[in-house]
Amino acid sequence: MEIVSPASHEIASLSTRVWWWFEEALPKRLTAMVIETASNTKKLAQDDPRRVTHSIKVGLALSLVSLFYYYQPLYDNFGVSGIWAVMTVVVVFEFSVGATLGKGLNRTLATLLAGALGLGAYHLANLSGHIGEPILLGLFVFIQAATSTFVRFFPKIKARYDYGLLIFILTFSMISVSGFRDNEILELAHQRLSTIIIGGSSCIIISVLVFPVWAGEDLHNLIALNMEKLANFLEHPSVIEYFKTSENGESNDDKSFLQGYKSVLNSKRNEESLANFARWEPCHGQFHFRHPWKQYLKIGILTRECAYRIDALSGHLNSDIRAKPEICSKIQEACTTMSLENGKCLRELACGVRAMTHPSSAKPHISKAKIAAKKLKLLLKSRLWEKDADLLAVIPSVTVASLLIDIVNCTEKIADSVLELASLAHFESVDPTVSPEKSQVGQGEPDKPLTEITCPQVVIIVDGSENENPPGPLTNRHIEM
Repeated sequence: MEIVSPASHEIASLSTRVWWWFEEALPKRLTAMVIETASNTKKLAQDDPRRVTHSIKVGLALSLVSLFYYYQPLYDNFGVSGIWAVMTVVVVFEFSVGATLGKGLNRTLATLLAGALGLGAYHLANLSGHIGEPILLGLFVFIQAATSTFVRFFPKIKARYDYGLLIFILTFSMISVSGFRDNEILELAHQRLSTIIIGGSSCIIISVLVFPVWAGEDLHNLIALNMEKLANFLEHPSVIEYFKTSENGESNDDKSFLQGYKSVLNSKRNEESLANFARWEPCHGQFHFRHPWKQYLKIGILTRECAYRIDALSGHLNSDIRAKPEICSKIQEACTTMSLENGKCLRELACGVRAMTHPSSAKPHISKAKIAAKKLKLLLKSRLWEKDADLLAVIPSVTVASLLIDIVNCTEKIADSVLELASLAHFESVDPTVSPEKSQVGQGEPDKPLTEITCPQVVIIVDGSENENPPGPLTNRHIEM
């Protein structure tokens, strides 16, 4: 009878597990990884097809500048310096036209200026003799490096010219330092500048002519999309459902709806970068020279302020602490009107910005929201609750009302900024259309201005009768409301 030792049994079991892992588990994991990678790649391309186009454009630009090595006459003229064209394409070619133009011009101008100054520093140091030459070169490198690095800390310069200053430091140092050992420094500077100009020009030409991606257009659409996200939340029956669930004592809906506005809270960096790139772009489409890109940033700041208040409002609507039903029933109409009219106003503003038309139709909505806010303020100043009422039952509804009033003020500021943008950018004026609500009010009578509704006293003078032959004159009769 053969006796199997425990050690040999463990070795056999371990070898079996290893064989099973290589034979079954590893192929399954590799298959799952390939399927997941393919799915993520497909989703990435479907989210923005311009990414596929940009990848093809970069490959085309690199193939063109590689001719400096593949084509013998070009290689004979430029030699090893042709690699700078390839490096320029890799570094300069960005997703949008504005970013490519900014980097390309920064790199070209910085190389030209640094090359000229580097040659001047080299010849000036060469006049001081063999002993003083390295001292002066080191002094020149120290001064320009320290000065350029300090200038990079200025916010405006860092936003637009940081890459150019970095290339300036690199080029000046390479030319001035290498000139100490290389006698053909003039030819070196010429070859490098020529290849960088060729590489940058190829990037700019392909970026502009082959399916261009404009940063200004992306910024324009982003601002409109952010306002639409806020409108989607405000037009949702969240406020109505909030008051209904307060009366019933239980929630009828999951309050984790419409979280699209949260992306507006973190859009500052994206808006600033797009505005910076848009300033480099030439005229395209409806975006003319010196388009007011700074006004888009102002609208973005106000939109984020409104989004922060909406985020606070969403937190109170999703809270487990419910408001008092008696108070909610009194302020429900005003709160609902403010939420809906703010949403309609933001949607009209977004449509106007997207179509580049004057958003005059947003004014009636903001006027109605302001009227509802005034009415709500009067209700809050009155005695909506008893003196001995529980404050924990009163605070939720009052907080929601206060946030809605703040949202009305933010929406009004956004509307003013959009109207200013429409004036600066010369948006097209559209003839206002008569809405169905106005057509039902007063058949054939002109619409009354909204300012007449807000007056504290209305006097109706009765100067006639419905009959053709009135019984007598009805003078000096009026009704005060």
